[in-house]
Amino acid sequence: MRRLLLFLLLLLHIPGLYAGSDDQAIWLLVDDQASTLHVYRGDQEIERFSPVSLGRGGARRLRFSGDRATPTGEFHVNWINLDSRFNIFLGLDYPTLAHAREAREADILSDDEFYDYLSYYRRHGAPPQDTVLGGNIGIHGLGESDPVLHRRFNWTDGCVAVTNQQIERLTDLVKLGTKVIIR
Repeated sequence: MRRLLLFLLLLLHIPGLYAGSDDQAIWLLVDDQASTLHVYRGDQEIERFSPVSLGRGGARRLRFSGDRATPTGEFHVNWINLDSRFNIFLGLDYPTLAHAREAREADILSDDEFYDYLSYYRRHGAPPQDTVLGGNIGIHGLGESDPVLHRRFNWTDGCVAVTNQQIERLTDLVKLGTKVIIR
């Protein structure tokens, strides 16, 4: 009963869960197969960045800490680091509740780990970053990384990388809560 109550309280406090849709809101679509990041305002594409680099472990729905895969799904920007070693880092709310629920159903997270996830999310308004699913996933620039390597390979530890100029442009367009779809 305690877990059910906590789960219901969590649902009531997840930012944007029941927010009305804004037809002109900026949102991002990362396409793994096309190696592109599209910026949309509503249903109108306003910018496209290519190529982007994803994780060395490819892209998949459920990733594990250390596997260097980029998680797929729907996320939101929930923190911004303007002083990152990758120039700028737009942090995503990974692992989302949907990812944690799927991991629980697949016995990747135990009942206790899932409960701890829910408790942390409820207290902090953001997912924990130290689960078996990993964390600290986001969109970032190159920093001092090699631009040639960026154009040729997926090189990140699970993030989406764009050039420094592109991440600076994205930072002008997005805000906390911006929707990001990685597929």
